[in-house]
Amino acid sequence: MIDRPASPETQGARLSVTPATGRVLVLATVFICAACGLVYELELVALASYLIGDSVTQASVVLSVMVFAMGIGSLLAKRLRCRAAVGFGLVEAALALVGGCSALVLYASFAWLGGARYALVGFSLAIGVLIGAEIPLLMTLIQRVSRQDAGGAVADLFAADYVGALVGGLAFPFLLLPMLGQLTGALLTGTVNAVAGGALVLWLFRRDLTVRSRWWLITANVAVLAVLATATAQVGDFEDAARRAVYGADVRVAVQTGVQEVVLTGPVRGPLDLFLDGRLRVNGLDEHRYHQALVRPAMRGPHARVLILGGGDGLAAREVLRYADVVSLTLVELDPGVEKLARTDPALAALNAHAYQDPRLHVVTADAFTWLRSPDPLRGTYDVVISDLPDPGITPSTKLYSEEFYGLAGRVLAPDGRIAVHAGAVGARPHTFWTVVATLRSAGLHPLPYCATGRLSGFSAGPDRAASGARGAPGDWGFVLASRTQPSLGPERAAAWSPVVTKPLRLPASTLVHPRYGG
Repeated sequence: MIDRPASPETQGARLSVTPATGRVLVLATVFICAACGLVYELELVALASYLIGDSVTQASVVLSVMVFAMGIGSLLAKRLRCRAAVGFGLVEAALALVGGCSALVLYASFAWLGGARYALVGFSLAIGVLIGAEIPLLMTLIQRVSRQDAGGAVADLFAADYVGALVGGLAFPFLLLPMLGQLTGALLTGTVNAVAGGALVLWLFRRDLTVRSRWWLITANVAVLAVLATATAQVGDFEDAARRAVYGADVRVAVQTGVQEVVLTGPVRGPLDLFLDGRLRVNGLDEHRYHQALVRPAMRGPHARVLILGGGDGLAAREVLRYADVVSLTLVELDPGVEKLARTDPALAALNAHAYQDPRLHVVTADAFTWLRSPDPLRGTYDVVISDLPDPGITPSTKLYSEEFYGLAGRVLAPDGRIAVHAGAVGARPHTFWTVVATLRSAGLHPLPYCATGRLSGFSAGPDRAASGARGAPGDWGFVLASRTQPSLGPERAAAWSPVVTKPLRLPASTLVHPRYGG
């Protein structure tokens, strides 16, 4: 129709370069397109995990749907083999547009439509079909450039494809995500994809194209590049509007650290909300109930040396430092961006009572699991260990609620020490709560489950919002106090927190190789 219907087996391409140079250019394009394709794939997984939650499920959905779609794309590409050059050019233009805009549309769907699952599946299918169509067309092109047996051509193509995938897979977390962010990174990847695919066809195979097909490709690529450039120029305004749609109109701070997105909402002088990767972590109206219930029961008894795992917002540290006889407090926080915000933001610093200015506080920037595992003969033991970590139902946090993790925490616990753990809502997520109890017990500790009421804040963004839609906003916070002997809550503030009286669920412990927090 718009390209010569010559069979690749009977007619070679008319090139302005030597066959060897043409072959190198085709393989270089394979390399670039493979890198871009893997970036699209990782972008979908990362954004879906952030917006929808449960990274294992989202990765499985994206990968399985894309692999299935790639098979469909390979079959559909058979119809384009007699017009391989223009077919490949149009496929790359479409892939650049769909892949480059995928993150933008997913985020928009979540912000304004309240969900991104259907958009995720749609983009996985579309990108998979287009990626699957690449190899058959490139196989035809490389054989037209240089006469080569099919086995050798396949080996060369897949070698370039796999190396390109390696580069794309490494570039996404170490270059694109930290430097450009998810939206701009995807748009830039689409631009590179369009330029590489369009340049190969419009220059190397230009003599094989009819005038009509050449103008088709030029128009398509210019249109795609114009859309991507316009979206890139407007991405800042789009992010601001989407954040307001998700978090409300009073977004005051929004920063992307090397670990997560941190958002503060609310006035400088007034109640604030702290969101980490879209999940509500702190509500200024009721956080004192949560942190008092987490810290104070564990402080009954010796508490000269205290360890907080997580809690970079400084709010658990505030409660610990209220005790004048605390000699030292060590806080292990993964994200230095949260720590910096807790030190410097006027509202958050006021809320944590400027805990970071207390000379008794020593901050360690590290993953809690890795830090506990690293031997340090000078570390000693702690009278109290406070585990103020993200919800165990969030996949990256699962290892921090495992039997192995509590075993490591037990090694730094003094013989008469206590450990307090945030374990999720008792009423809304009983499976998760009782799994934490069982896991502490399996680590050789005696757990005492308790809860605090008076919760005002529910789930308002991110994966937790999906959970609230199914079960309603939680009405309590669940905790577990554990020690080597049977602990006691004591009479202090008994009205604020009390032992859980519901019938316990008999559940197995969660381990690194068999996490059990999916229920």
